[in-house]
Amino acid sequence: MPDRRDLVAEAKACIGFYTRLPISAEVDSFAAAQWAAPVAGVVVGLVSGLVLLAGLWAGVPVPVAAAIALGASMLLTGALHEDGLADLADGFGGGKSRDEKLAIMRDSRIGTYGVLALGITLLVRWTALSALAAHGGGTAVLGLVAAHAASRALMPLFMQRVPPAREDGLSAGTGRIEGQTAFAALLIGLVLLILMGPGVAVLAAVLLALWFWILERLCRHQIGGQTGDVLGALQQGGEAAVLVTASAMLA
Repeated sequence: MPDRRDLVAEAKACIGFYTRLPISAEVDSFAAAQWAAPVAGVVVGLVSGLVLLAGLWAGVPVPVAAAIALGASMLLTGALHEDGLADLADGFGGGKSRDEKLAIMRDSRIGTYGVLALGITLLVRWTALSALAAHGGGTAVLGLVAAHAASRALMPLFMQRVPPAREDGLSAGTGRIEGQTAFAALLIGLVLLILMGPGVAVLAAVLLALWFWILERLCRHQIGGQTGDVLGALQQGGEAAVLVTASAMLA
């Protein structure tokens, strides 16, 4: 077992990387620290949930409070994963060859496909969160924490299974993910899903697995591997899947 100080440092490294919080730590291997990706998701979900509760307590209409909560999560992460989703949509939708798709994904400008992808996912997440918040603030907070954690829990396994599509970039620079690291991240995500109830956990896990499989096949076919943008899209789709499942079964 790793030393507890190492685990704390790895958790801090992941939180500092996946959010804009002024937290950092030196770790021997950032790849080994990826078990804590869902821990960073817990932090994002809690902050977003507290903003939602503050809005509800202040008497803000539920849809407005849900929109502000989503905005808080994007502010906290610097829209890291939303940017990845938009880049992937532009590259896969607008590029003709592998190299052209990768070039478009690296371009900082956003195109029609990216705008549409962001619009759809934002609308889905906002609608689902509004339904949860109408059912109860506590339920919505739990849903946000589970959604952010479980969606990020998929990323280490994806990096382990799918090779980098390019030799440089954030994903390639992370290094090789070991099986125990991916398993630990999945376990954390599963535990948080179970807190929402066995029914929600089972259905959400099925949807997350389906989304994982679809995106893996898609990125292997389109660009021959994964990039940081692919991982961002993986998180966004996973977050939406959990929120939709929770809103359908709990609200």
